[in-house]
Amino acid sequence: MVVKPNIVRTERALRSKVSSWRDAGESVALVPTMGALHEGHLHLIDLASKKADRTIVSVFVNPGQFAPKEDFSKYPRDEKSDMAKLANYDVDLVFAPSVEMIYPHDFATKVILLGPASADLEDQFRPHFFDGVATVVAKLLILCQPHMAIFGEKDYQQFLVIRQMARDLNIPVKIISGSTIREPDGLALSSRNAYLSPDERLIAPMLHAILKDVAHKVARGGEVNRVLGTAKTKLGRSGFRLDYLEARDRKTLQPLARGFTGNARLLAAAWLGKTRLIDNIALKI
Repeated sequence: MVVKPNIVRTERALRSKVSSWRDAGESVALVPTMGALHEGHLHLIDLASKKADRTIVSVFVNPGQFAPKEDFSKYPRDEKSDMAKLANYDVDLVFAPSVEMIYPHDFATKVILLGPASADLEDQFRPHFFDGVATVVAKLLILCQPHMAIFGEKDYQQFLVIRQMARDLNIPVKIISGSTIREPDGLALSSRNAYLSPDERLIAPMLHAILKDVAHKVARGGEVNRVLGTAKTKLGRSGFRLDYLEARDRKTLQPLARGFTGNARLLAAAWLGKTRLIDNIALKI
């Protein structure tokens, strides 16, 4: 039987419901989203429902993480479609606040970050992004009072930033990662994939294919910088405008020390036409 999820939009209604669950000894998981739900989100929601007694999905397009020239006004919003998708999953509550509820007119506080947020990756190209993300996620964790929160590994730097933020601010929530979900051709699922033209959609999976090729060559003994240089050339010839392609420490995102061996992370961001794609995979050196 398909049951529409219960939607709340106010702090009072949210806290009342969550308090009743916690008073009953039930565990609560939160999956923060900006809507435009796809299979990647639904995978995280399924993971949350398996790990906790109760699952909350937040749907909020956060203006705080968009730069003035970015696509906040154009970001896809379709609450009816999102609710229809969630009806097929074990979701106990949807928290869908207004911008005014999250950021009242006299709002004057922001989370400022260092650590993984200052790794010269996403932060180099979107300098205000992680402060905006961390601020809204901190609010959501405090409002929803979950025992755990689930974030996708596709946004790997974001996952590390949020985990560090929760630890540093002593927010008693376990931050859990969910694996990246991909199309059959390897393209990481993202709401922004809808911006790709048909021709660009055919090219887009090459980003992941080249990442895999780098990981394969490095694992077989290829020198990291040389392999990365070749990969950057391939991406450029394929039509991508590269922001970065880097091998980094998987825990700190700092550049690899000379002679590094072990588990690292390969991270990339590149433009294809007007669409910016990001991806990452594990790297064994």
